[in-house]
Amino acid sequence: MHQYITITGARENNLKEVSLRIPKDRLTVFTGVSGSGKSSVVFDTIAVESQRQLNETFTWFVRNRLPKYERPHADTIEELSPAIVVDQRPIGGHSRSTVGTMTDVYSVMRVLFSRHGTPSAGPATAYSFNDRSGMCPECHGLGKTVRPDYDRILDPAKSLADGAIVFPPFTAGTWQGQTYTNTPDLDPHKPVGRFSARERQFLMRGGKKGAKVNVDNSGGATRDIDYEGLADRFERLYLNRDLSTLSQNTRDLVQRFLVEGRCDVCEGARLNEAALATRIGGLNIADCARMEVTDLIAALEPIDDPVAGPIAAAAVAALERIESIGLGYLSLGRETSTLSGGEGQRLKTVRHLGSSLTGMTYIFDEPSVGLHPRDVGRLNDLLLRLRDKGNTVLVVEHDPDVIAVADHVVDMGPGAGTGGGLVVFEGTPQELRHADTLTGRHLRRSTGVKESPREAIGGRWVKGADLHNLKDVSVRVPTGVLTAVTGVAGSGKSTLVSRAFVAGHPDAVVVDQSGIGISGRSTPATYLGIMDSLRKLFARETGREQGLFSFNSVGACESCQGRGIIYSDLAFMDPVTTTCEACEGRRFKEEVLGLTVGGSSIADVLDMTAERALDFLAAVDDTGVRRRLRALHEVGLTYLTLGQPLSTLSGGERQRIKLATQLHRTGTTYVLDEPTTGLHMADVDGLLNLLDRLVDAGNTVVVVEHNLEVVKHADWVIDLGPDGGKHGGRIVFEGTPEQLTGADGSFTAAHLRRDLGLDPLHAA
Repeated sequence: MHQYITITGARENNLKEVSLRIPKDRLTVFTGVSGSGKSSVVFDTIAVESQRQLNETFTWFVRNRLPKYERPHADTIEELSPAIVVDQRPIGGHSRSTVGTMTDVYSVMRVLFSRHGTPSAGPATAYSFNDRSGMCPECHGLGKTVRPDYDRILDPAKSLADGAIVFPPFTAGTWQGQTYTNTPDLDPHKPVGRFSARERQFLMRGGKKGAKVNVDNSGGATRDIDYEGLADRFERLYLNRDLSTLSQNTRDLVQRFLVEGRCDVCEGARLNEAALATRIGGLNIADCARMEVTDLIAALEPIDDPVAGPIAAAAVAALERIESIGLGYLSLGRETSTLSGGEGQRLKTVRHLGSSLTGMTYIFDEPSVGLHPRDVGRLNDLLLRLRDKGNTVLVVEHDPDVIAVADHVVDMGPGAGTGGGLVVFEGTPQELRHADTLTGRHLRRSTGVKESPREAIGGRWVKGADLHNLKDVSVRVPTGVLTAVTGVAGSGKSTLVSRAFVAGHPDAVVVDQSGIGISGRSTPATYLGIMDSLRKLFARETGREQGLFSFNSVGACESCQGRGIIYSDLAFMDPVTTTCEACEGRRFKEEVLGLTVGGSSIADVLDMTAERALDFLAAVDDTGVRRRLRALHEVGLTYLTLGQPLSTLSGGERQRIKLATQLHRTGTTYVLDEPTTGLHMADVDGLLNLLDRLVDAGNTVVVVEHNLEVVKHADWVIDLGPDGGKHGGRIVFEGTPEQLTGADGSFTAAHLRRDLGLDPLHAA
């Protein structure tokens, strides 16, 4: 008899008293349009309550050092098990975080080299680039060095008095610049390019012990200070310190005068000479870190030494798990900050595949993101393996192939935002296909390739691209049409478009998967720049200052500082969020709420949906704001309220609101990196209509995409492959979607034929 996770009366975000019974030890997929409430059920209710209750098992001393979770708004949540959340948040990490360190495979490799490598450099830490005993002494384990570019900082044709020092904080006239124009040891009127070696050394590094220089104070007085060489001062102030303590403007300024390159001592290997001298089968540990996972498996499998064999076997088992989810093209040395969202999510999952824990609840947020249709099958195998080990697997997903393998499906809707928040279907995938819901109707629907693609009006070239795995790729991207760039994961799509194409055509508007910099005070109104116009409108109509109409300024409610809520986070208590009683959650002072335009206060306008706000602003004739609101309409987000915190938006909604900021341009090339991320099948239709309008307005649109609906709708397709990593990086097809259906040697073509019901055996 099945057990169930039971939820009654869930009210998080837009949920409307949702009650659910979710079978345990089964794979359940939650689907529905973007903003329908899927994440509110799975993440904000089930995951949060599971983690909150698990934390309650620890002492308060420990709990005060753990993340704190507020009790979700629900009547009851019963029969929970410990939850492990695998979300889409970028792994990020600094330059010391790699695929090997994240998955702990590099730790196993260090043990292997310390026990089996010759000559041995010592214990496992001697092979760590994050430990002083193993790191390169020159680059401190980074594999690269960042140096000041003194050819940019100094203009050799000018004298110090005439502005030879170009770096603004050190230019002539500043108090720091006076160090070099006022010193008696240098001629301030001599071009620095004609300095002798001794003069150049003194300028850059000093060297004369006790040298003083007289500089002017801001008050008009003078004082003697110790002379500090230009290079010494720059490195002290801007290299040998934590730059995060400086302002963003200063950091950006300094970056213009720095140059990054491979470390000359370790040649990018990160390790010291002793660690790099150790070999196994002719390879050192840096060689292994550079190899693709698939090749590294082959290199380690022959090791059968009684001591090293079990260690190598453990490394191979971990590497095979990475390979099994379609990431065999990665290397252990790849920095995690360079991974896509889909790659990062799958690597997070790898860490759990080797676990012997059972009875857990695994929660995934659109794990098919970034996956080619070929790789979705591998993902499904992974999800089913977790289920078969005795775990409950909950997945928020839109991909029909993932929905098809579920034991149970929950469809949320019927619409988005205030139009959603209800369970509109529960049952099997087969029953969903016959259900009268938006998801059911789209699962039944069959579409064909575009019959009359647009003709290109020109072309923009990429020539001889050889970044990462690209193999001297030259390709013409047609202009005036919609182009889909496709290929399996790791084939070089993003490198070709987001790196090579954009570098050659810097005027392109790029809309990628990066975050939108949200905070607790970010709203659609602030992000789109509408809030500034609204403040000006209310100030003009009421005759009051603009700051009054900002919840971040003098108009803010004094009790909650303009947040609308009171957040209580006290020691030995779970955090509690309550609506501010003074402003009743409206964020503004009572004085501000009494100032109206067209019968509405600024808080009333922020409570309006974008659709309602369009009608209101038409009456007061504010065309600037209406243009920005129409952009929300173009991307299908008119149900959002202007004051809704961006932190409550789904991933698909954030992707589209970012696109809305760029829609005012014409005669432009748009580059979109997987714009269907987070979008339901119905939302994809709206996206395609938007892309059509952009092209019809005279723009060129280039889309990196796996979604076959986008591929079928494109005017032109560029397919990379044939596989990922070193087996990719080539153009395997260029042409129309209809021509793609007859192409050989392309996984995209094979899956397109399957989707269209053509010969499934006519594959790559």
